[in-house]
Amino acid sequence: MTAQTKELQVKEPERITPRQAEPTRDRLVFEPAVDIFETPTDVVIVADMPGVDEKSVDITLDRNILTIRGFVEPDNPENYSMIYEEYEVGDYERSFTISNQIDRNNIQATVKNGVLQVWLPKVDEAKARKIQVKAG
Repeated sequence: MTAQTKELQVKEPERITPRQAEPTRDRLVFEPAVDIFETPTDVVIVADMPGVDEKSVDITLDRNILTIRGFVEPDNPENYSMIYEEYEVGDYERSFTISNQIDRNNIQATVKNGVLQVWLPKVDEAKARKIQVKAG
């Protein structure tokens, strides 16, 4: 008999994300381009979402997943029919995993000219302390 060696494979837990959900609108959904900045007090997400305003943005925080959605309605002129199109209109959606270093109760967002800014304030970090060791 020969000894066989098999490697164990670690199975990652399944994560349910909005990408696995079935869409409820029959529209294109784009992943907006973002820039992420860090300051001493905040993490700032800047997302490019043309055609979105404050009434058509939805931001949710569920457990540790921050999801931004933007809904855009096409602006077709009356009595015209499209004969050529290069610019596609659709909704936007993107999700981020938020660490425990973010103050979830004080997240703020603004949108102007199709640019969404989300401020994620950092929590005060726990102060280091000296632990005294006693003889047994």
